[in-house]
Amino acid sequence: MLVLGPIGFTAPWLLLGLIALPILWFLLRAVPPAPIRRRFPGVALLLGLEDEENETDKTPWWLLLLRMLAIAAVILGFAGPILNPDVETDGEDGPLLVMVDGTWADARDWSQRMDRLDALLKEASRAGRPVGLVTLTDLPAGDVPFQAADASLRGLPNLEPKPWVPEAETLLGWWDAQDLPGNVELFWMSDGLDYPWRADLLDRARDAGTLTVFESPRPVTVLRPAAFEDGNLVLSGSRARAGNPAEATVAAHGLDPAGTPRVLARGTLTFEAEATDAEIELALPPELRNRITRFEVEGVRSAGAVSLADDALRRREVALVSGREDREGLQLLSPTHYLEQALVPTADLIEGTIEDIVLANPDAIILADVATLSPIEAQVVQDWVAQGGLLVRFAGPRLAASDVSRGEEDPLMPVRLRAGGRAVGGAMSWGEPKELRAFPESSPFFGLPVPGEVRITAQVMAQPDPTLADRTIASLADGTPLVTRKRVEEGQVVLFHTTANAEWSSLPLSGLFVQMLERLAVSTRPTSPSLEEMAGTTWAPDQVLTAFGEVTDAGTLPGVPGEALVDAVPGPDLQPGLYAGEDRRLALNVIGPETEVTAVTWPGDITVEGLSVEEETPLKGWALTAALAALMADIIASLWLGGRLSGLFRGGAAAALALSLLAVSAPDRAVAQEQDDSFAIASTSEVVLAHVITGDPRLDDVAEAGLRGLSQVLYARTSIEPVEPIAVNLETDELSFFPILYWPVSSDQPIPSQEAYVKLNTYLRSGGMIVFDTRDADVSSFGSGSGAGRRLQEIALPLDIPPLEPIPEDHVLTRTFYLLQDFPGRHTSRSVWVEAAPPDAEQVEGMPFRNLNDNVTPVVIGGNDWASAWAVDPQGRPMFPVGRGFSGERQREIAYRFGVNLIMHVLTGNYKSDQVHVPALLDRLGQ
Repeated sequence: MLVLGPIGFTAPWLLLGLIALPILWFLLRAVPPAPIRRRFPGVALLLGLEDEENETDKTPWWLLLLRMLAIAAVILGFAGPILNPDVETDGEDGPLLVMVDGTWADARDWSQRMDRLDALLKEASRAGRPVGLVTLTDLPAGDVPFQAADASLRGLPNLEPKPWVPEAETLLGWWDAQDLPGNVELFWMSDGLDYPWRADLLDRARDAGTLTVFESPRPVTVLRPAAFEDGNLVLSGSRARAGNPAEATVAAHGLDPAGTPRVLARGTLTFEAEATDAEIELALPPELRNRITRFEVEGVRSAGAVSLADDALRRREVALVSGREDREGLQLLSPTHYLEQALVPTADLIEGTIEDIVLANPDAIILADVATLSPIEAQVVQDWVAQGGLLVRFAGPRLAASDVSRGEEDPLMPVRLRAGGRAVGGAMSWGEPKELRAFPESSPFFGLPVPGEVRITAQVMAQPDPTLADRTIASLADGTPLVTRKRVEEGQVVLFHTTANAEWSSLPLSGLFVQMLERLAVSTRPTSPSLEEMAGTTWAPDQVLTAFGEVTDAGTLPGVPGEALVDAVPGPDLQPGLYAGEDRRLALNVIGPETEVTAVTWPGDITVEGLSVEEETPLKGWALTAALAALMADIIASLWLGGRLSGLFRGGAAAALALSLLAVSAPDRAVAQEQDDSFAIASTSEVVLAHVITGDPRLDDVAEAGLRGLSQVLYARTSIEPVEPIAVNLETDELSFFPILYWPVSSDQPIPSQEAYVKLNTYLRSGGMIVFDTRDADVSSFGSGSGAGRRLQEIALPLDIPPLEPIPEDHVLTRTFYLLQDFPGRHTSRSVWVEAAPPDAEQVEGMPFRNLNDNVTPVVIGGNDWASAWAVDPQGRPMFPVGRGFSGERQREIAYRFGVNLIMHVLTGNYKSDQVHVPALLDRLGQ
């Protein structure tokens, strides 16, 4: 290949034809020879006459130049010109070792890095060089596997960065164990940051062969975890390389009250000139701060630009209720004094009546020596605990003297109590004051050190019971329970068998008291836990952070010991993310408060290149097009010089005008035809679920998201493989393509036109199904009307709908795929209407259902808001909350099952009404 500046030629010998252009110029000027001038007297009679056809005596110079350029363009075109050719250096035929850091800092430019690797491997493929491709965060076992460059190219799409940095000992030990060829050439794709192992690995790589480094010129920007200062959130960021002033926008993400992910706050990090650090403060109310799940630098796809928020960021709301008034002047004897001192720095305290406190829905309610609650108070607290609340009770004289939980266990007490109490350490006592026993592994306090100075002088005693051992989470040295706990559905009740003040024990005077409250999730300190606090605990990964800064579900990753999370550094065995303990979540971020981020400085003898790739651009087509254009111009110029152009224009003007009109009008018809064909092909080539466009953008978006979620469930659980759902316009679109139409109804929805009703009735009569969803079951489930219900009556009036009835228990929809008795969506009403069974439908002896009509019900009417229960975002996460806790997720699962039954019913008919299915159904029903 011949390279001249930025242009190369694949067939440079053809350029020799350019030498002939000057010769051709003189030949065209000399042939034919110039005429000889002879003067003839009679020519004077012709003076003044004009000839209609003129011919020049020689070719004009500009026309010759145009022809020379056309010929030159042809020669250049066939010589194979290429812009930015990839030139191979002679002698490069040895193996190639490519090292990719593959850390979180690579993620921001990962696509550019892959493009650069692609160009490098293609060049090696053309040269026939073997390639060894290694990611330093995912080292291969054994020696580097050198293979053909084409094989490395095929594996390139599977290459991805990891959200951690390789360890120096592991990386250098792996390198020292390698047996590399002597003529290897090394390419190192660096992430731009300096690490403790960088210099040592560089020395080893330089000794192995020639080294070239690829690195992005953009500085790495990171975000550190949020901290509390003077009641505000303080966020700090760093950039690896100082330079010009710059700004970075930080967004705080979380869930709004409806459970929808949103950006709750924004701030701007301002980097001054030559500064590498910046800081901002966010003043947020507790309600908003407690909803934050992560902070991230907008526009940067990297785990280093994301900081996950854990329970240390949120101040819990705790309600304190005491069983007696504080005695004036005796503050230290107040039942809640030590609780207030322990909780004020870390929690927001709530006071008020029991009813008001429960309405505020705090994280925990503490009852200090409260013996008896009124029936109304007891019921509201019991309901609150069942829904996930934490009730912590402390004993005292009032509780010891009462009959609470004596004969029968009180629902708001973890154990039954003995009458009276137990006093130790006095003249009439049962011995000396008791110490605490070490906490067992099953206790949430396991691992906390037990101070020797803590003494218990009085307590309420628990009645022996088979469940007492399982409910005891702390005990005295003699084995008597000190703290007991009971699970109540999704919540729990905890009882300290001593007082919350120093009246019965010295426990509230110790630091252990605060640690025990923290382990129970009553409070959370905004500081990192110590090794002693984490000892003996196990933490399960809840969410993990990818190198690109995306938060994903942890799946089946195993739990990790609490000691590993103290001053932890992310790695293959400890991925960054959120780790859940028994009552708390802890965030492990890529960037910690003390993480140093420094740009790497390469020695002067190392070649450092950027990530930009100048792609080869063939110019042959452009050259030949230019030659053709020059020849066309030559023809027009020759006709003009010969005087023939005017006649051709007059004869061809009409044809040119007609061609122009065709060029303008034909594309419109073609585009229209293409659009019609594309809609029909998209609707019929695969199974497609459709929803009716209502005119309300938000309602239409929810319907589309709901059908998307249902399609994903169908794809995962059945043989039906739907594609993305389609929105249908009743006025313009063909309906017969779709087996089912989901039609959400709103109170202000427009009534379809008469033409649309004709299509709808045709659709219903030809076997289609329409699911009408008024989404109002939460307000009209007891017969009260709603705007959506009245609008549905107006919409359905012109439709050819058969008689309807509430869905019977033996309808085929209850068993087309799953066995169901409820059909919930986001609401749980059973008022779902389908086509009524024929009058002669009777139950056959031995069958668990009647022989209903063999047709598919043309309409299903309900108000349970199925689309909201099915709806998922593009990442497959539920968009709307359903119920609360486990029961809510169970309700969402039943909603999905109803959707599966619905689609199977549409596509397969009432085949489950055949007697051939009776034995299997009877077996499933347990009959």
